[in-house]
This record gives sequence, C-alpha cells and structure tokens, in this order.
Amino acid sequence: MNISPEELKMELPERQPRFVVYSYKYVHDDGRVSYPLCFIFSSPVGCKPEQQMMYAGSKNRLVQTAELTKVFEIRTTDDLTEAWLQEKLSFFR
Repeated sequence: MNISPEELKMELPERQPRFVVYSYKYVHDDGRVSYPLCFIFSSPVGCKPEQQMMYAGSKNRLVQTAELTKVFEIRTTDDLTEAWLQEKLSFFR
C-alpha cells in the first residue's frame, strides 16, 4: 500500500505507543532514489506509563532482530511529516 507520512500519521493513535516499519521513497540530492526501511517508535506524551515501559523495553530487541538501521522516535503524531522524515533520512546519505 502506498501511503504518505501524513496519511500514516492519521492511522496512529494519539495516546498509545506503536511501532511502525515504513518503507519510504527517498529522493537524494543527486537524483538517486532509494527505499529505506524506517523504524518509527511512536511514544506519545500522555499514554499510560505501563504501555510506554512495555514498548520501550522491547524496542531495542526488535530493532536488533529485524536488523533495522533507520530508527526514529516521535513523541506526538504531529511530528510525523514528510519534511521531518526527509530531515532524519538526510543524515544517512
């Protein structure tokens, strides 16, 4: 399914943590196109502490097992935008 970061944001609950693995079409400055696999940990402010601890405690194991290298965290679903993701991915050139 082809979905933009803004559309993905609409699918995330505002008060519950979630793990998202997202393949994103990234156009580099030199015109090359890649499809990095991004791991996004959504840990919204205001969610239950037990849920945050459960997700945070299993995050590293999941990232290691799946061998994910593009790992990001958001504290509010409003942070998940195309500009935010492009800025984060520009670090990995």
